[in-house]
Amino acid sequence: MKKFRKVLDGLTTSSPASAGGSPSCGSAAGTPTAAPTPRELDVHETLLSEHFHICKTVRHGFPYQPTTLAFDPVQKILAIGSRSGGVRILGRPGVDCYCQHESGAAVLQLQFLINEGALVTACADDTLHLWNLRQRRPAILHSLKFNRERITFCHLPFQSKWLYVGTERGNTHIVNVESFILSGYVIMWNKAIELSTKTHPGPVVHLSDSPKDEGKLLIGFESGTIVMWDLRSKRADFRIYYDEAIHSVSWHHEGRQFMCSHSDGSLSMWNLRNTAKPFQVTFPHGKSQRDGRKESCKPILKVEYKTCRNSEPFVIFSGGLSYDKAGRRPTLTIMHGKAITVLEMDHPIVEFTVLCETPYLNEVQEPYAVVVLLEKDFIVVDLTQSNFPIFENAYPMDIHESPVTCTAYFADCPPDIIPVLYSIGAKHKKTGYSHKEWPLSGGTWTIGSQTYPEIIITGHADGSIKFWDASAITLQMLYKLKTSKVFEKPKGAEVGRSAELVEEDPYAIQMVSWCPQSRIFCVVGISAHVILYRFSKHDANTTITSLEVRLQCEMEDVISPSDTENTVCLTDPGGHSPQPQPPSPRSNTPDSVRDSIPCLRVKDRVVRAPPGYQAELVVQLLWVDGEPPQQITSLDLNSAYGLLALGNCNGLAVVDYLQKTVILCMSTVELYGSADPFQRLTRSPRKNRQSTSGLTELSDNQVSLDLERSKSPTSDHVNGHCTSPTSQPCVPGRPRVPGGPEGPRLSRRGPGRPPFRKAQSAACMEVSLPVSSLTEESRENSFSRSRSSSVSSIDRDTKEAVTTLQFAESYGRKSDALPTPCLWVGTSLGLLLLVPMSIPTDEQERMEEPVTVAPTSTVLMLKGSVLRFGFLDCSGCLVQSPYEVWRDANAPEDPERPRRRKLVNFSPCSSQEASGDGHLAVVCSERQAKVFLMPSQACLYVHNITESSFVLRADVVAVSNSVCLACFCANGHVMILSLPSLRPLLDVHYLPLTDMRIARTFCFTNGGQALYLSSPTEIQRITYSQEMCDNLQEMLGELFTPTETPEAQNRGFLKGFFGGNAQTFDREELFGEAAAGKASRSLAQHIPGQASMEGMRVAAGSAVGELARARIALDERGQRLGELEERTALMMSSAETFSKHAHELMLKCKDKKWYQF
Repeated sequence: MKKFRKVLDGLTTSSPASAGGSPSCGSAAGTPTAAPTPRELDVHETLLSEHFHICKTVRHGFPYQPTTLAFDPVQKILAIGSRSGGVRILGRPGVDCYCQHESGAAVLQLQFLINEGALVTACADDTLHLWNLRQRRPAILHSLKFNRERITFCHLPFQSKWLYVGTERGNTHIVNVESFILSGYVIMWNKAIELSTKTHPGPVVHLSDSPKDEGKLLIGFESGTIVMWDLRSKRADFRIYYDEAIHSVSWHHEGRQFMCSHSDGSLSMWNLRNTAKPFQVTFPHGKSQRDGRKESCKPILKVEYKTCRNSEPFVIFSGGLSYDKAGRRPTLTIMHGKAITVLEMDHPIVEFTVLCETPYLNEVQEPYAVVVLLEKDFIVVDLTQSNFPIFENAYPMDIHESPVTCTAYFADCPPDIIPVLYSIGAKHKKTGYSHKEWPLSGGTWTIGSQTYPEIIITGHADGSIKFWDASAITLQMLYKLKTSKVFEKPKGAEVGRSAELVEEDPYAIQMVSWCPQSRIFCVVGISAHVILYRFSKHDANTTITSLEVRLQCEMEDVISPSDTENTVCLTDPGGHSPQPQPPSPRSNTPDSVRDSIPCLRVKDRVVRAPPGYQAELVVQLLWVDGEPPQQITSLDLNSAYGLLALGNCNGLAVVDYLQKTVILCMSTVELYGSADPFQRLTRSPRKNRQSTSGLTELSDNQVSLDLERSKSPTSDHVNGHCTSPTSQPCVPGRPRVPGGPEGPRLSRRGPGRPPFRKAQSAACMEVSLPVSSLTEESRENSFSRSRSSSVSSIDRDTKEAVTTLQFAESYGRKSDALPTPCLWVGTSLGLLLLVPMSIPTDEQERMEEPVTVAPTSTVLMLKGSVLRFGFLDCSGCLVQSPYEVWRDANAPEDPERPRRRKLVNFSPCSSQEASGDGHLAVVCSERQAKVFLMPSQACLYVHNITESSFVLRADVVAVSNSVCLACFCANGHVMILSLPSLRPLLDVHYLPLTDMRIARTFCFTNGGQALYLSSPTEIQRITYSQEMCDNLQEMLGELFTPTETPEAQNRGFLKGFFGGNAQTFDREELFGEAAAGKASRSLAQHIPGQASMEGMRVAAGSAVGELARARIALDERGQRLGELEERTALMMSSAETFSKHAHELMLKCKDKKWYQF
């Protein structure tokens, strides 16, 4: 524990107070003030660098761009490979593991070592990897890189250590999975086919051993050639040459026949007794033509032929539809006897696999489910019921049901909020699912000892909001809210207007603000609207109040002080609310005269609101003089004050949601008053139009970091344009000259939605703001100019965006002795304004008396756009904002206990004791962090976070019973700074900004956790706490559990004794180095993993696990010895019987003469 002492003399500890070209404190930026009275501040900081370490914890959601899957029928776990080289391993709920190949090559195929706790992956870079699953975080044991051939198919027989690998050249190699060394035994394509064949058979598309004889390997080539290869004699038993290309092969469990799927949509059945032609060819979805032939259909990409003990076999395949049915959705067909069921899918089928009761291929399979992997979904079908219902998914695979546009993360929530949300959300769940247990039941998982309520909120492009229970590193959906239900659907004559104003995602969510204590929820939509929701356990018939705000600050082209009086909707000194003009939407209103029209129309009738979140108020920004409203860039609400604040690049509006009135609406320039640090020139509005792009269009855009860094990160927004963001002020006395080329006039797709830029401002990271067309020269120069604190910004425009807002109990003026409700306002020019408010404390007065707002001349300055505020008391503890305790407004009235507002941390009259020493204000911008002492406004500490990049996200968070400032920069660095001294505690290059999705969704929370959208369909959670990293192993699930391998069915004495060669087939004798020799070193290169198989087993398993495995091995050995003993006893009994009969026959015949026979 280190004790810091700081004498407050107006100077800073890390850098001069005048860094950035302006004083760090004072009544107005640019005007130096006298140093504050010296006093001593004692803060005990307990956080050290040793308390922080960053690592990934768990990944949720659907694997992005999946390629393949595999299932372990004994362990009952499933693996899914993806195009980016990721592997997701799923078991029972809570068992969810993500692995990543360092190469990033696509995963082509997965093969479990069944019941061995290992997995083989074949990747597109022609490398095989062996993963050890006997540890909570799987690791690669061995890798084998093929140098001269491309891998196309792999097959690993059950209870075998030899992996068959087919290649693009048509050869088949054999790999020892224990040592990952290539065997010298090779099946060359020219030996597999007849010498008379003149054409190459194509790549190997199928490999499987015969269920009847493991010494026979069936090889399928793409051209339609099938070869049954005898591994012992090293020759082909038979060859089949079929006209159609083969996609897959599936055996009957008896090994006498197999089925093939072909490129013409046909299924062919072959019998080993007669391989000259198939004994059956069917076109399941083909129609009969006039000549009696079946029409060709789309390829059947995969077929599974599974037998049942008490019913007809199942034939399950994907594809095969006729070509004339254009537009039909992808299908999975289930043929059970004469019944054919076609299941239509919402997305293309990537692969499917049938889950069976037994791992033995030579036994009756008894299928019970089929797992279908789609491009954007994952479903499991129950085969045991005739209507084939699907299972309710145990994993959160629908995060991307509509593209995610924003996220919020809340740790250590009130404990009652999760059960309440779950009970409400459960009433709206879909029905018709299978009643059986989830079939993927492998692994073990227990709730860790250090768990607390966590909630993740995701906003989506269709206007929906999802609340997720994220406690104990799991994810389960609690509740879904549809914001589009607040608005009318366009009808009739409004369609033309809607086509102009509202694009494909008019309800897309930009940001959310949630108060878990009061359960008040605010949503910002892309159409410049804010919706306020209250939570209720009861349904209600309500009328949604709509407020329309005219927030525009376009100025006339006359440089005159008098002109500014009519440019914005202002509040008079008395705090009275402005009266917006009524809307007048018309379907044929041209842009030039479109005025006072919102982008969307709120329902103006009584609506029934079900239990849950119920809309109470909608605030919409209006069109002004043919210009659409600019998108909202910042939002904050406070339930104790009953106020809602929103800002954009035009200005600031404050709404009293209790009285349903607008109490403040003015431009940022007007907020400064006489304290404006800049000299601004008024200018006429630009009339050029901007092309638009949606929130969801950024999901896969790759950002050039060079361009990202060449652009200035924050934005100075004027007339629908974003110019250089970290705009520094002009040198006092030097006028600002408007300049810059006008962009071309482009068509508008949406409701005035300015486009995202690829390298977007951190100030506008979660919202869409305009971007100016930059020439090559301006792109090269903007980096140096925007980050120079002494350069005159002659090309800056006159508006600045409100980038962050926060209500707090603070001091609006230096002379204030007691804290009052204040609104802290941060702008894109790095300026900080305080807006004190007068709020009646009595509940009745609060509903009747107006809230007065009086902007002060308090202006503080930082480098870069302001991102975040935080407040500490003088002992360094986090100060919680005031809030109202939740009460259900729709609950029945109790005459004895009337409902009253219960406020916490809001007592202006009695706050002398608690607030007599003032408080600390933490302010973080894109470039800098500062700590101010209030009310003196003295800058105690300053830290320049980055010079070469800019901060995307910053949060004041609680970690290890203390507080710190967490920052994520565009160059991929995660930084942790102590509070209040701003000492760097962690600086790790963790996550390069590769696309805007990461920047838009990255957020920190308490407890040392953070998250971001790692792909359009997946949420990645990370921790920056060393304590959580240490406890992570305890929190993760076990993938492997020691399980006894099921016994093979009794084949009978005669079958077992005289029976097939499969029982006596020794692969080691054929494929080992002694018999097959060594493979060519140039063919494949062995790459050792992190440790050997034995070492990893020892490191991964505990002593109990090792003993359990040893016990199971002994049991299996004892079982085999018992079977051998029984068989020996049967042989002895048979021998004794034979000897007895032979002796009796000898006695009977010994006295007879030869002629008596």
